[in-house]
Amino acid sequence: MAEEERATSSEADQFTVRDLVTSDAVREIHLTIEKEWGPLQQSARQTAAIRALWGHVVRDPLADVLAGERLLQGLYEKMRRDRMSNAKEISGVMLAIRTLWFDARLEAAIEAFGGGCVQLVLLGAGMDARAYRLSYLKNTTIFELDFPDLLQLKSDLIKQAIASSDNQTGLLTVASDRLIHVPADLRKPNWLQMLIDSGFSPGTNTVWLLEGILYYLSHDEAIQVLETIAHALEKTAHAVLLADIMNKSAVSLSNDIYQFYSDWPDQLLPRLGFCNVKVSQIGDLDANFGLLTDPENLFERRRKIPRSVDIDPLDGSPCCRLYFVEATGSLLG
Repeated sequence: MAEEERATSSEADQFTVRDLVTSDAVREIHLTIEKEWGPLQQSARQTAAIRALWGHVVRDPLADVLAGERLLQGLYEKMRRDRMSNAKEISGVMLAIRTLWFDARLEAAIEAFGGGCVQLVLLGAGMDARAYRLSYLKNTTIFELDFPDLLQLKSDLIKQAIASSDNQTGLLTVASDRLIHVPADLRKPNWLQMLIDSGFSPGTNTVWLLEGILYYLSHDEAIQVLETIAHALEKTAHAVLLADIMNKSAVSLSNDIYQFYSDWPDQLLPRLGFCNVKVSQIGDLDANFGLLTDPENLFERRRKIPRSVDIDPLDGSPCCRLYFVEATGSLLG
């Protein structure tokens, strides 16, 4: 393995589950989650587990609490097996890179606004903890929109973390100006009105962040969400959309979970009203972050294959891709 991969493995080997995560209160909340949540909601915990176990590159002080002990242990074992077998990609690296890409593009978007009031809308917020971990959001109003039960249990877990002995210094606080929870279902057309009723201002500089959500929606639902955002952008001087979109091959691997896809998001989004669409794939210069050091890793191989090709000519497997997409409204160049 390369030096960077050995460093990654060494730090991951040192991972231990905090007492807070194994406390009765946190375990009880996660037991409720495991009994009551469906695959879409459960995916939020999986993402949190990956952020926790890739903590040497993603600083998220809440990730382990939001993930729960069972998922942490399961993913840790997968990562350990990958390291033992000298795998070209360690489990979770895709979502670690995804997190870092969204963090970097979010910061760049806010800087480009040049100051003033900024809104960040997290659609399908899940177990996202950006409001607590990103200092550059201090002048930002954050709206987290998701299912009511998810937001409630997430709040319960965060309260446990804030009240714990691990937070004796009081460092675990909201970094943004305001954090507003919006209990709503993206699959229903009234979600934007519910966002506005919660204080969202359509005319204020806004970053719309859709991480790990669109492909769980049906085609019609995803298009409804994107068209609604595009319409809102028309009323905003400066606004940015950040999203990730699977291609058809990726979705077809699990049609019972994933639904929406686009092989060409840079063609789809302009038709819906977006401008300046930029598309990246994992392994590109802006979507690597030094975590893909083996030149023969899967993501590097796939990005060298033309996007029009569905089957990998080397091994005959589907060319699954995850696109990172950035776009703006009509007024922001």
